[in-house]
Amino acid sequence: MSEVWDVVVIGSGSAALCAAIAAKEKGSRVLIIEKATEDLAGGNSKYTAGAMRFVYNGNDDLIPLLQNPDDPRIPNTEFGQYTAEKFGADLLGFNGGRPLSVEQRDLIGKSYETMRWLADNNVKFEPIYSRQTFEKDGKYIFWGGLTLAAEHEGVGLVEAEMRAFKAMGGEIRYDCAAVDLIVKDGRVAGVKTRSGSGETADIEARAVVLGCGGFESNAKLREKYIGADWAKAKVRGTPHNEGIGLEMAFKLGAQAYGLYDGCHATPMDLHMPEYGNLDIPHEQRKNYRKICYFLGVMVNAKGDRFVDEGKDFRNYTYAQFGRAVLEQPGHFAWQIFDSKVDHLLYEEYRFSDAHYVEADTLDALIEKLDGIDDKDAVRKTLADYNAAVNADVAFDPTIKDGKNTKGLSLPKSNWAQKIDTGPFKAYPVTGGITFTYGGLKVSDHGGVVHENGRDIPGLYACGEMVGGVFYEGYPGGSGLTSGAVFGRRAGYGAAQFATQTLAA
Repeated sequence: MSEVWDVVVIGSGSAALCAAIAAKEKGSRVLIIEKATEDLAGGNSKYTAGAMRFVYNGNDDLIPLLQNPDDPRIPNTEFGQYTAEKFGADLLGFNGGRPLSVEQRDLIGKSYETMRWLADNNVKFEPIYSRQTFEKDGKYIFWGGLTLAAEHEGVGLVEAEMRAFKAMGGEIRYDCAAVDLIVKDGRVAGVKTRSGSGETADIEARAVVLGCGGFESNAKLREKYIGADWAKAKVRGTPHNEGIGLEMAFKLGAQAYGLYDGCHATPMDLHMPEYGNLDIPHEQRKNYRKICYFLGVMVNAKGDRFVDEGKDFRNYTYAQFGRAVLEQPGHFAWQIFDSKVDHLLYEEYRFSDAHYVEADTLDALIEKLDGIDDKDAVRKTLADYNAAVNADVAFDPTIKDGKNTKGLSLPKSNWAQKIDTGPFKAYPVTGGITFTYGGLKVSDHGGVVHENGRDIPGLYACGEMVGGVFYEGYPGGSGLTSGAVFGRRAGYGAAQFATQTLAA
């Protein structure tokens, strides 16, 4: 007799691991199957900075989540608070006039309890002092509502969750790609798999959780759903998210849900490898992103600025601006900075594989901007920008400082300083895709919903597979939290279904 698992989880990113931990917590025998070999496992989660956005009311809410609550910096840190109302307002800012979806309300309402649940499973966090604070009057001031990340970022998050899963007796098989779902007696009853060498196997299960990502690594599907420009996008994360989970679900009549022409995008190094250089350690791959544009300006191939770089904190703009960059002529832009802000640029700008040009004068820098034929257009853009900078307001990167430009048709609303102090640097960027927003409709216990409105028996979904969570952008850190919230829900739902199936 063949072995039957209670729950099989497809994928090994954070959402899938949360589903697996939740199912183990309910007593299920759980197997994770992962298409990648062990060194490339972990999905997109390993490419992230490991930051989590969630509701909290002050320092006391954060202490139970910390890896090191005795960190000597904590007494001198102002974490502020991040209310459910603020989280909702931040999500609404990217909804394009849509009200909060059911999924967004669930994300907000379950965010803190899910963080506590992770901490209870020994997945702990640390304050993001390096990227989310500025020192002011001897205090560390957090900004943007994003305070905690996993130790060692996305890699550390996946490793901590994997340790928790294995400590509970869970098992994982690498080099084991799902190719189809097995259906028996009207329910999903397992997964057909194939190894890299072509060996096939059927794995039987009482319930299956799809945690295998969206279609961002599939250029044909990007072009089909998002648009022609997106065939040219760099892929920020794993090369394995090609949409197989969606295709398997659609074969069973699953309901497509969410914004299929939407995606999470980020300005990325123009000259990066297509998949973020798989030959370097995971923790370094995130450094191809370039998200300090708010400290300078961006110009396109025509020499024009095309976004308000200081519209808001970068947590709220980088997903939109990544798309904006990709949709410029030639699918690229230059980010330009002077030496006044060089010390504020994130680590990614000093990354060993970062591409940039440098010059002592602005004129000399402009001559090095490849891809821009009309250098005088850049000179005019920068001269007009410098002349418009409001000198009456002090620069303060800890707040939306209101240091703006005056009289420009496209303003810079905050952090506008003249670009006038050499040496000068410019970084070529393009649009990089992280994950897609279109997914499946899931029920309130994580089940995949059929086009007829009923759950497909035995089939659950989490992570990027869940539609309706994001629309025209998102506040940074929401993606990993969404994965954890809906992963936990799917794991609980799958375990309950497996128990009921076994009892029957």
